[in-house]
Amino acid sequence: MTTREPGSIDPLDAALIELLAAEPRVGVLEASRRLGAARGTVQARLDRMRDRGVITGYGPEVDPAALGYEVTAFITLEIRQAGGHDPVAERLAAIPEVLEAHTITGTGDMLCRVVARTNADLQRVLDAIVSAQGVVRASTVISLATQVSYRILPLVRAASSSRGTDGSGRRGHIGLKAPYGGMNVTDLDPARGDLTLIRSA
Repeated sequence: MTTREPGSIDPLDAALIELLAAEPRVGVLEASRRLGAARGTVQARLDRMRDRGVITGYGPEVDPAALGYEVTAFITLEIRQAGGHDPVAERLAAIPEVLEAHTITGTGDMLCRVVARTNADLQRVLDAIVSAQGVVRASTVISLATQVSYRILPLVRAASSSRGTDGSGRRGHIGLKAPYGGMNVTDLDPARGDLTLIRSA
């Protein structure tokens, strides 16, 4: 029996994550058919990755711009050290337009990613942020364009690239039986991060 490092994933895990990313509503039975793996194996992999926090949810991806929030900005905050970060974070969490807030190194103390409907609306959001008790100063930069959107699949492929399905580090082979556009996915090469497609007969 092969044991693996707690944080490791193999090509089967990666293929399962990619399938769920493409089709979040796919069931375990259908996933097992697509991956050419036993249903129990697929369920066990899902359970393990959920337990370890690798898979954190199956919710839809929402584009703030499609909701009318077309402005994205990054705000660096300086906070009073006496109060600490947690009280400020709690107040930021109450502002819907604050999508993320991180404690950082450097000249600032926290970095927030926020959205707003317009530049004028961004001022309203900024006012709400700086009015939070503990915030001393804020510096804002507006995103002009998104060059690389948030993505995770390249990291999943990289994380699985050094491990075969048996944990040996050999190239993994995953048989995905379902046709994709008239093709069968027959091989996953994690070193390249791609799938080899063979056209169905």
